[in-house]
Amino acid sequence: MTNYVIGVDLGGTKIFTVLADMHGSICAEIKVPTGAAAGPEKVMERLVNSAAAVRQQCAADPRGLLTVAVGVPGPELDAERGLVYFSNNLGWYDIPLKEILQNELQVPVYVENDANAAALGEHVYGAGSGIDDMVYITVSTGIGGGIIIDRKIYRGVSHGAGEIGHMTIMPDGPQCTCGNTGCLESLASGTAIARAAVELIEQGRGKGILQAAGGRVEDVDARAVAGAAQRGDGEAKMIMSGAARALGIGIANIVNIINPPLVVLGGGVMESRELIWPEMERELRERAFKVPLQNLQLVPAALGSKAGALGAVALALQAVKGEM
Repeated sequence: MTNYVIGVDLGGTKIFTVLADMHGSICAEIKVPTGAAAGPEKVMERLVNSAAAVRQQCAADPRGLLTVAVGVPGPELDAERGLVYFSNNLGWYDIPLKEILQNELQVPVYVENDANAAALGEHVYGAGSGIDDMVYITVSTGIGGGIIIDRKIYRGVSHGAGEIGHMTIMPDGPQCTCGNTGCLESLASGTAIARAAVELIEQGRGKGILQAAGGRVEDVDARAVAGAAQRGDGEAKMIMSGAARALGIGIANIVNIINPPLVVLGGGVMESRELIWPEMERELRERAFKVPLQNLQLVPAALGSKAGALGAVALALQAVKGEM
């Protein structure tokens, strides 16, 4: 392999690193624990070691590495300067990620919000392939998103665009981790679904959900709620329906504001598609304007957990080809 790039999805719990040729074909991939609790220096060490490991897997000449792109959980970073101002998942404040990695790897490094990277991955290699404009939403522990306009990530003036999970859906709703109340994330994320279930159980209800979690309140999560709902538990179905309605409202807002041709939905919660999609779509159709809705495709994501790393590859290739 003469020339190649490396893409990294740096998450709160794992580092997923891939090496790809100039056509985006993956030669090697590796996952290692992030170990964020050990501090930024140890995470950097694991990043550098992971880059070396995928090169070794492909027997790739170190001189052929053209660039590295890293998707990082926000919410606050400067993609252009490669500065991570704040990442709650990593416990980082004011980390010059780009500068550190460039000094270690001796190649250009690009840093991007992880949801933006995943959006680009779905756009280039997944459900959005061939579409110029799209919105990507990931519904998992939290809710993130990315906006693609004219085949490029739309970042906004201060690199803060795409925080779809933090649009206000219910002004007097639950407290969100961002400090606001009633955010989409506080109503429809995996964390929100689990919280609603625990609240029921603490009221002496939610027995079917508790059973699905093995009888342990501390093991109640979105998967347990979805499992109970799939078995016909009415309380679990009510919680999943509430999350679906909130998502429908959020997507209607996006449709009315941006008028995209495509919205792609991914993340762990969307694995329970049969519990979410019908109610979500009903709410969307009640609230979105008719003509934008007629021109909208609403589709599931295609890349699963690889979206972020593949998006980092796509970003690295755009940088090499001067297409950013």
